[in-house]
Amino acid sequence: MPTETERSILTAPGPVARAAALAAREPEQRWMLTQPREVRRSFAEEVFGRPDAEERQEVWMLRQPRAVRESFIENVLEKLDPPPLQEMWMLRQPDKVRESYIRDVLRGQPLA
Repeated sequence: MPTETERSILTAPGPVARAAALAAREPEQRWMLTQPREVRRSFAEEVFGRPDAEERQEVWMLRQPRAVRESFIENVLEKLDPPPLQEMWMLRQPDKVRESYIRDVLRGQPLA
């Protein structure tokens, strides 16, 4: 379970978060801490510390604006060996495709 200190750093002003990014171990953490405060705050509110954080994180990312998704692809996913091509492909799909994936696959609602 994340601590209040971790939440405070995640939602801190840009200079504080960017300084923390230098010490972050994981590429995802470094990337998140370099994002604008609004992006970090929405992640903190919607994902951080929730019991179903893994699914929430995927949904959160799929619903981000294109610039945020592309930044994640460029700064995190493309650097993995091998890069997760299916995840990268899904993040680049139009809104309707990403929303149907959330609804039908991640949330498991029956196809209508």
